[in-house]
Amino acid sequence: MSIHLTVSDLTRNLFHSPRNLFHSLRLDHERAPRPLSPEQSLLLECYLAGQIPESAWSDYVFETPELARHVNARRRQH
Repeated sequence: MSIHLTVSDLTRNLFHSPRNLFHSLRLDHERAPRPLSPEQSLLLECYLAGQIPESAWSDYVFETPELARHVNARRRQH
């Protein structure tokens, strides 16, 4: 099997690929986050209530990036 591409096919793909990539990244970013464990849910509620400082929260998010997705999803809802 062989693949035949013309220069116009390649340039068209180059010009459309970043837009398609951005679109797929945006959809991935907007997808609903995975469910959290009960402990993670409590941690999220405490952070949203202002009981956890940003410095400590960034450590939690570093270890569990899903927490940031939940915060972003919550903030978009309100």
